[in-house]
Formats: sequence, C-alpha cells, structure tokens
Amino acid sequence: MMDSTHPYSALTPDCALDALDSTGLRADGRLLALNSYENRVYQMGVEDAQPVVVKFYRPERWSDEAILEEHVYTQDLAEREIPVVAPLTLNGVTLHRHAGFRFAVYPKQGGRMPEFDRADALERMGRFLGRIHAVGSTAPFAHRPVLDLETFGYASRDFLRQGRWLPADLIAAWDSVVEHALASVAHCYARAGAVHAIRLHGDCHAGNVLWTEAGPHFVDFDDSRMGPAVQDLWMLLSGERDEQQAQIDEILKGYEDFMEFDPRELNLVEALRTLRLIHYAAWLARRWDDPAFPAAFPWFNTQLYWQARILELREQIALMDEPPLVA
Repeated sequence: MMDSTHPYSALTPDCALDALDSTGLRADGRLLALNSYENRVYQMGVEDAQPVVVKFYRPERWSDEAILEEHVYTQDLAEREIPVVAPLTLNGVTLHRHAGFRFAVYPKQGGRMPEFDRADALERMGRFLGRIHAVGSTAPFAHRPVLDLETFGYASRDFLRQGRWLPADLIAAWDSVVEHALASVAHCYARAGAVHAIRLHGDCHAGNVLWTEAGPHFVDFDDSRMGPAVQDLWMLLSGERDEQQAQIDEILKGYEDFMEFDPRELNLVEALRTLRLIHYAAWLARRWDDPAFPAAFPWFNTQLYWQARILELREQIALMDEPPLVA
C-alpha cells in the first residue's frame, strides 16, 4: 500500500495513462510497472503504435534544467547514431507535465543482459563508451552535479550520521571505517592528480545496458553527471585482479579508437567503487519514506546489513592500498 502522504501516492494507473494521453499518444489501457525505484517507470500500450516507456521523475530530485540537460545530451548522442535510448519529442518538447508530475516518453527498446565475460563484448562496450565520452567531453553540464569525494563521500557520510540508521553498538565501528575509507579515497585522488571531468552516463552497470544482435543499447541516463571517464568503465569489471586487468585491456582497446584515456584515472577504480558503496547506503536512507523502499529492501537498517557494509569497506581500504590496474 502506498503511503497517502508520499508524492507518488497520487500516481495511480489512471493518472499515468491520462498523462500519456496528454501528449497526444492514445494509451490503450495496457500498463506494466518496470523495475525502477528512484523514479516510477511504466511500459504502456499505445493505440495503433508500438508500446512506449514513460518515466515519471521523482518530485524535487532534479530541476527542470537538469532534466533537460539529460535529454539534450542523449538526443545529441542519438543523432550521432550512438545507440542510446533518448526521449521522444512530442508537441515540440521532451519534458511533460500532468497532475503535478513531470515525465518523459521513450521508445521501447528490447534486449538482453550483456555478457561482460566475453572479450569481444567488452571491446564493443569500450568502443561505444569512447564515442559517448567523445561527445561528453565537448561541453560541461551546467545544472548537474559532479561525482566526487564531496558529493558521494562526505555528503553521504554526514547524512547517515545525522539520522538514526545504525544500531548503537555499530556506530563507533562504522564511523571509524568510513573515515578511514574516505581518507583512502582522498589518497587515491591525490595519486591520480588533476583528472578531467566530462559528461558521463554515470551509472553504467549491466542493468542499464540492453544487448541485441547489433550490440549494446544504453538506457537510463537519469544519473548522468560530470566526473572522470573511468566512472563509466569500472562497473564493467569483476573478479580477481588478473581478470579485471584483462577486462580493462579489452575495454580500452575499443575505447581508444574514439577517445584518449588518461591512465592516471585507473588510480580511481577502487576509490569510485568505495564512494558508490557509501552513497548507496545513504541513498536507501534518503528514500526510506517512500513505501516502495522498505518493501524492496527489507534488509536495510538491520544489524546484518551494517555489519556487512563495515566488512565491505574494510576490504575496500585494503584494495585502495594496492597498486592500480595499468593501461
């Protein structure tokens, strides 16, 4: 049941279908909720046309200007025949409003999960990411944040400290390991030097890539922001160090066909992974008033959850002390 005080409580199926109707597309009544928590996303049937995907933006998360920057970036990529799923322009606009909600309409894109254990798939991913970054490096975002130690690290730490999220007997251990982890992140950034920030996908994990016979299609640029290029590469890596080294070699083989890669950024791989872990915990806490979150993440805010996060950060501290991968 949706809490009647939460903004999404007003987004009923009828409201969502009426929103699509307001764009001039006629919903045929078919509606399927897709796996999304930050926003609400539905596949909807359209009369005499292919189904579409409609994304209702979380109220008060992004400004209109920040959303439109995402739309302009993805449309620019699509116009260059880079396989991203960009919003449709309907009635001359990409950002629509209905019943207090802002939303965008996207073409439905099929595909399967990518197989990142294949060298050829990694090289193709690298090639397309190189093309995305070549465009992303041509101009900065003006209204979207930078992914850095401050926004993902310190801000997340401070939010968790201010709330009652941790069991009392784990607060001291958590505070200690987070401080140590963030100091190690700072050291990794110092070791990397002044790396260049560009427009990124920002959340380039396997769930945001749909694979077809034509190759990858990149979806969900909702977390797009400024940051180092390696942010869009490290989430493709997995396994032991020798496996990750082989994977980054394949990725960069394709990437550098279109975009020069600064090898100093490899100092940030484990640092960015650490920032993501801390930021993810804070993200769950920030969204806990949304009834969808306790239902989907019942293990959050439990003793076992925080014990696992403490252990995870200790492992990350050790990894950040090791030499980086090489390009």
